Amino acid sequence: MTDAAADTLEARLLSDRSKRPRILDDCVKLIEAEVDSKSGLSGLAIKGSYKIVSSMKPGFVREAMDHLLDDFVRRLEPFYAQHQAAQGNPKGFADLLSRRAGDVADALLGITDDRARRAKNAALKSAYERLRPQGKKHVEEAVPRVGRTLAAHL
Repeated sequence: MTDAAADTLEARLLSDRSKRPRILDDCVKLIEAEVDSKSGLSGLAIKGSYKIVSSMKPGFVREAMDHLLDDFVRRLEPFYAQHQAAQGNPKGFADLLSRRAGDVADALLGITDDRARRAKNAALKSAYERLRPQGKKHVEEAVPRVGRTLAAHL
């Protein structure tokens, strides 16, 4: 691997397969912390849904995160490149993500946006479009934790 290739987020997080279990553990903790932090009626709904999913299929969240991790890292690559161009330290990457939370949320939600566009089920597409703005709000709120979680593995 060249020095330039070693300076990608993908290389730092995904090239060493032995790191993946620790990254996934931390991602699950991140999700649980985000769910726990929700309040109000929407928080109650999120907590209830998370509890149902977690009890019906233990390990589902980790499995889903494992399935999505590579895509998430690829979507965050431009932000990491910007961070590297500024010759920042790992903590600085978390700060950069926090400052650009809206852009980061759009990048990450782009994965589900692409899947929704390809969906054949019109009702599913419609439901996703209605929930998307609320989803962006929640992802934006999670971005500081995402940055801290990933920075710890850099």
